Amino acid sequence: MSTLTGVPETVEAGERAVRVRRPRRRPDRIPYLLLLPCLAVIGVLLLWPLGQVVVMSFHQLGIRELRGDREWPWVGLGNYGEILGDPFFRTVLRNTVLFAAANVVLTMILGTLVGLLLNRLGRRMAAFVGGCVMLAWATPALTGAIVWKWLFDDTSGLVTWAFNELPDGLSRALFGRTDWTGYGWFNSPLTFFGVLTLVVVWHSFPFVAVSVLAGLRSVPGELYEAARADGAGSWRIFWKITFPLLRPVFGVLVVLSTIWDFKVFTQQFVLAGGTQDRSTFMLAIYSYAVAFSPPPKYGVGSAIAVILTVILLVVTAIYVRMVLRQEES
Repeated sequence: MSTLTGVPETVEAGERAVRVRRPRRRPDRIPYLLLLPCLAVIGVLLLWPLGQVVVMSFHQLGIRELRGDREWPWVGLGNYGEILGDPFFRTVLRNTVLFAAANVVLTMILGTLVGLLLNRLGRRMAAFVGGCVMLAWATPALTGAIVWKWLFDDTSGLVTWAFNELPDGLSRALFGRTDWTGYGWFNSPLTFFGVLTLVVVWHSFPFVAVSVLAGLRSVPGELYEAARADGAGSWRIFWKITFPLLRPVFGVLVVLSTIWDFKVFTQQFVLAGGTQDRSTFMLAIYSYAVAFSPPPKYGVGSAIAVILTVILLVVTAIYVRMVLRQEES
C-alpha cells in the first residue's frame, strides 16, 4: 500500500521540480530588431530634419547666417511671439481651419457615397469604375493643379467656355453676367478657395472611396439581409449597421484627411501663381512665403512650420485617445 501511494507522490514531486527548474522565457527581441532599419530611416529622413527646423525656429536666420558667414543669433521664443502676436497670422489660421474643415467634410461625404456605389456594382464594373476613380488619386498634385488651372483659364479654359454657352437669361439670373471671357477665377478669395476646394476634393476622395469599399467588403451580408427583412431603409441601414462597424475606418480617414488638408501647398501655389495673393494664405504657404520671400526670415518661417506640426500632432493625439477609450470600453 505504501508503494502504491508513494508513486504518485514521487511523480508529483518530479513535476514540481521540473516546473521550478524551467527557465523563464525571455521576451522575443527579433521583432524589435527587424524594426530598427525602418526606425533608422525615419530618424534620418524625418526626425533629423524636424529637429533642425525646431532649432532654426529659436534663431534669427538670414542668408548670411545659413552660409556660415555669421553665427546664429539666439532669440528664444521671439519668433513665436512675433507670429502669435501678428493679426495676419490669425487670419491665416482661420483660413486654414475653415478650408480644412470644409474639405474634410466634402471629401468624406463624396468618398463614402462613391464607396457605397462601388459596393453595389458587380466585380468587373466595380473594378473598372474603381480604377477610373483611382486615376485622380494617382495623379501627382502638381500635374492635377496645372490641368485644373487650364480648365479655369479666363480666356481659353473649358469652364469659361461652358459658362459662355449658357443662355444669357439664365446666366444673368444666376450670376449677374453673360460674358465670362476674362473673368478672373483666381482673383477673388471666394472663387479661389472654391476652385482650390474642388481640386483638393477631386484628388482626395478616391482614397476614401476605396478604403470605405474595403471596409464594406468585410461586413457580413447577413446583417443587411436581416435589416431589409425588418423593413429598414438604406439610410437607417447605413447609420445602424454600416457606420458603427466602419467607425474605426472613418476615424482614420478623417485624421488623414485633416492632416493632408491642413498642409495643402502644391495646389495653392500653382493656382495662385506664387505667393503674391496674401488674402488666400494658409499655414503651409505662409511659412514658405515668410521663409523665402525677400528679405528671407528662415527662423520665423520655421516657427510657423513648427506651429503647423504641433497642430497636426494634437489632432492625431486626440484621435489616438479616442481609439484607446473605445478599446477600453
